[in-house]
Formats: sequence, structure tokens, C-alpha cells
Amino acid sequence: MELLKALRILGDRGRIRILRLLDKEDLSVAELQEILGMGQSRISMQLSQLKQAGFVEVRRSGQKSIYRAAAPAGAQAILAEVLERSGGEIKEAAHDDEGLRLILSRRKDHLRSYFDELAGRFGRDYVPGRSWKALSEMLLRLLPPLVIADLGAGEGTLALLLAQRAERVIAVDNSQKMVEYGTGVAQRNGVQNLEYRLGDLEELPIAEDAVDLVLMHQTLHHALHPQQAIEEAWRVLRPGGRIVILDLLKHDFEAARELYGDVWSGFSQVELIELLRKAQFQKIESSILDREKEAPHFETIMAIAEKQG
Repeated sequence: MELLKALRILGDRGRIRILRLLDKEDLSVAELQEILGMGQSRISMQLSQLKQAGFVEVRRSGQKSIYRAAAPAGAQAILAEVLERSGGEIKEAAHDDEGLRLILSRRKDHLRSYFDELAGRFGRDYVPGRSWKALSEMLLRLLPPLVIADLGAGEGTLALLLAQRAERVIAVDNSQKMVEYGTGVAQRNGVQNLEYRLGDLEELPIAEDAVDLVLMHQTLHHALHPQQAIEEAWRVLRPGGRIVILDLLKHDFEAARELYGDVWSGFSQVELIELLRKAQFQKIESSILDREKEAPHFETIMAIAEKQG
């Protein structure tokens, strides 16, 4: 990119405020409008100029366009310096950062409220990808006795099964009602090696190097930041420990976002492998386990990887 063109694009305070936010988080026009207090037409015009110059990229998420920062060839160093210095020179920077924090908090609250409503109903209501065939394939590969972290455990169906042979199971969920329900079920059944903890996938309430196995069963597509969630899984695993991910293969059934609280429309095998590799996992395996007979024919993908010492 020509230097003068890059400087012209980056010389506008409004565009820099947008880039600062998009460098930290992918956002929609409506979210940018709420944070920045600008009109929709102005933000759309700024995004169009930034996109044309290669400073932002856009992807579809249902009916929304989601924007993220990019670094066009030849302008990476300029962009990095501008973003680094702009926080101290733009008076609205602190306001923008606080607005972004509130937006992200609201996203998590939305997901949490969805799962609060489902507490105690998972066994009766349909949830895509909850295949007993896929579960069996996974369980056959477990080597007890292990300390297991079941992330996004929901009402604890899988955690209860694992507790029958595991040394200890730590079930983590971000819904207080799910935690209360799962804890109650474990207590009523006399399961003493199952502990429920309230927490977020991206900030796990588990110590470093504490577990032998991390399970993410139909969980990752609910994470706001899948990469960060997988990096947290790596943190809590002991050297030699493994992660097992069962999730939806990438699909185009957009209604799942509203019906099931999905954030992502599944993952391709390549995407899962790249997420695991970036989180330093090794010995990565991936396979497609099952395809549902009824439309929209969800498919279940499995990935297994190891944290080496």
C-alpha cells in the first residue's frame, strides 16, 4: 500500500477510534454505533473507506455484518504504531474501551440467560450434535482414572457418566442455574467425585496444570473467542494431558443462532486443527463421527490433541 494513502486513511480520528476497537474485538455496525455514539451512516461510510483500503475485513454472522481489523501489505508497521500511540492521544479512548467492555459483558449475559432457561430441560429438549454415537466414540478413548474437566457441562449428563470411573470430574458452566441443577443431581445420586464450578470458558476457575483431560462437548461453538477458550484448556492441562473436542461441523443453518444460542456455525476440520495448533497442542487428530438423518443434517466433528511437556 502507498504510504501517502495509508497516512490519509489513518489521519482521521473517527477511523482510528474504529480501528482501535476492531483491533481488540470483532464488532457489528450497531455495536460500534453504541460504543462510539456516532450515526450509523457515518460509521458505515468510515468502515467502507477502511475496507476499501484493506484496513478492515468483514464476515457474515446471520443477518449481521461483523468487522475486524486487518493490516494491508506495506502498512503493518504504520498501523501498529498508530494503534499503540492512539490510546494516549485520543481523549475518547478510555470511553471507547469501557463501551467495548460493556458490549462484551452483554454478549456473555445473553448467552448465560439462554442457558439459564434450559436448566433441567436438556434431557428432554433437542440440542444439535448431542449424539450418543459420538459420545460413545469419545468415551471409548478415555483412560481412567483421570482428573477430568468437563467444560460447558450444562446439567451434567456427561459429567455424571465420567464420574463413574474418573478420579475426579470438575464440571464448569457459566450458568448459575445449571451449576445448581447439576450439583443437586450429583448430591441426590451420591456422586462425591463430581464438583461443579461456576465459570467462563475463557477464564476457567481451575488451577494451572490441574487436570489430565479436558472435554468440550458441543461447547466451543458457544464461546465468544474459541481461540482463547482452547488456550485456557491448554493452561489447566498437565503435561501429557489431552483435550477432546466434540462439536458441530461447519454448517449454514443460521437459525441455530437463535434456536440454540450458538455464536459460531460449527467449525471445519482445518479450523479446529489451526485453533489447537495455535494454542501449542500437538499430536492433533480430527475426524467426522456422525451425520444426523433429519434436516438440517448436523454433523459431529471430533478433535483430540495433547499438551506435551
